[in-house]
Amino acid sequence: MLVTVRRLLTALLQARKQPFQPSRDMRLVQFQAPHLEGPHLGLEAGNDGGVIDLNAFDPTLPKTMLQFLEQGEATLSVARRALTTQLPILPRSEVTFLAPVTRPDKVVCVGMNYVDHCKEQNVPVPKEPIIFSKFASSIVGPYDAVVLPPESQEVDWEVELAVVIGKKGKHIKVKWKRGLAGPTGAEAPASVPANTDHSPQNKDPHNLKICCRVNGEVVQSSNTSQMVFKTEELIAWVSRFVTLYPGDVILTGTPPGVGVFRKPPVFLKKGDEVQCEIEELGSIINKVV
Repeated sequence: MLVTVRRLLTALLQARKQPFQPSRDMRLVQFQAPHLEGPHLGLEAGNDGGVIDLNAFDPTLPKTMLQFLEQGEATLSVARRALTTQLPILPRSEVTFLAPVTRPDKVVCVGMNYVDHCKEQNVPVPKEPIIFSKFASSIVGPYDAVVLPPESQEVDWEVELAVVIGKKGKHIKVKWKRGLAGPTGAEAPASVPANTDHSPQNKDPHNLKICCRVNGEVVQSSNTSQMVFKTEELIAWVSRFVTLYPGDVILTGTPPGVGVFRKPPVFLKKGDEVQCEIEELGSIINKVV
């Protein structure tokens, strides 16, 4: 995930409609299209598939992911029903993907949460999570440009796995039912409900390949098994101090390979292209301007 302005996915869909083939993956997205007013909710058919319009399937559904999550199981059941129905899909050339969640109440970040990232810096592995926060306005689209701030000459790259909270909670125990999971820093194209059978091939979120490329060169390559504190532990820890709300985003830390620890240090410059990818979840691409 990029350090200053993070990514969310922006993609386009085409004009031809085809029957939607249900998959085991429930990939929830927010999107816009020229013929639609405002944001809509949809289901993405795989990493590179088209999108079905959930609001067309059921006009009573809310049109933002935040409202969708707040209504809980009632709206999730509608999305599951849509998966089993032969519905038309919008190809990717007509639609722009938005962040899976926009304007969350909180964006919680975790520092030093990869063992190999700690080794890279020659520092001890933390005994407690290192927590800091970002503003919701730092979220950008998955294919949106990253604007270099004139105040900084040291803008770095980072890829991170993000967790999106699906249910309000405080003092959450470690053995919990997960909310929505997806890659982000600002965010990935889709959110995948992790407490259902529709998780991507029921893959363990703590055993996923994670990498970042800058201009096609691999600069970060690791596995989420290197996390010091797993997602359940992070959610439990944060909920000790604040109430978590549907749509809150927890960014779970970055692996080694960031530019600041290279010798000499390397930072992003105008024209660079950053691609962040997590196994089973997909990839996002952002141009630096």
